[in-house]
Amino acid sequence: MPKRNRGITGDAASRRETIRKRERRVVETEEERSRRLSTMAQRGQDRRGEETEEQRNSRLSDMAQRRQERRAVETEEQRKYFDYVNGTTWPGEKSRRNRRTKK
Repeated sequence: MPKRNRGITGDAASRRETIRKRERRVVETEEERSRRLSTMAQRGQDRRGEETEEQRNSRLSDMAQRRQERRAVETEEQRKYFDYVNGTTWPGEKSRRNRRTKK
């Protein structure tokens, strides 16, 4: 027996909404874009202004955790590219530029 079509649910609806937002941003003027970004920044400042010390620490801890998770899945190629572009290394690593290979 075929499945009943229940309309757009979950991920599909979210994807369509994301596409609509992206299309709206494509046609917005510089002034509209500036206003939208300013509003977003103001909301973030308001939210951070009302948070407690504990909430702030939790938010920063979450950010650090996500950063660690992202770095854990970075490929060696991505790391090398990052070093090439920025002339830096990941925390805790010795500089790759000054490494000497044993012969």
